[in-house]
Amino acid sequence: MKLFRKIRQTLIKEGNLKRYLLYAFGEILLVMIGISLAFQVNNWNDNRIKGNAEIRYYENVRNQIANDRELILEQMNMNKSFMFQFNYANEILEDNNRSKMDTLGLIVRKLTQYTDFDRQGNIYETLVNSGEIKFLRNHDIINGIRLLEEKYLYINRMENIHYDAMMNYVVPGITPLLKFSDGKIQSPDELYTYKFQNLVLALLQIMEEKDKVYQEALNEIEVITAEISEELLS
Repeated sequence: MKLFRKIRQTLIKEGNLKRYLLYAFGEILLVMIGISLAFQVNNWNDNRIKGNAEIRYYENVRNQIANDRELILEQMNMNKSFMFQFNYANEILEDNNRSKMDTLGLIVRKLTQYTDFDRQGNIYETLVNSGEIKFLRNHDIINGIRLLEEKYLYINRMENIHYDAMMNYVVPGITPLLKFSDGKIQSPDELYTYKFQNLVLALLQIMEEKDKVYQEALNEIEVITAEISEELLS
């Protein structure tokens, strides 16, 4: 700045208006260039910060849904195991096969068990309410997260239906018929009825719906994970 001031003073003393105007124009141009560079550096820095934040959020989402995937797989496999056994129980009831009464009793005792994903938290709403969603520029990923949350809500709704059916119908229905400590059937004639078979079939319908939505959630997780991985590599 001292150098510029000295040059201006020299030109003024010399009375060379043309040279002074050229110098003034050049000085203004340098200041404008300096301001423009400062803005560009600031914008670059802002974009870098936003880019780092976006990467961090994508990584957090990917890690979270990876954990969800493991839990869903665990619940899904357990649900499939119960479905296999309950279908076998239905076959025994349908055939009125009294020779397999002991096996039926052990399976009936498991009618009080159910899978419970019980997903806590909401990724999409958290991103929206915190304002962090503005850092995510890939709308396919955002829509995928929203759809996944809808699947989670559906899973939780089906699990609540399963729990209510178990508490309101299964437990009262099998308590008089079965000794829970060893699974021994106490009232075979009441157990081998179409009414009890209908109860087993109703549970199977709920569990089949749960299996379907578990798979849909897993599929959505695979899609989101692939999109995030592609975004992080780009």
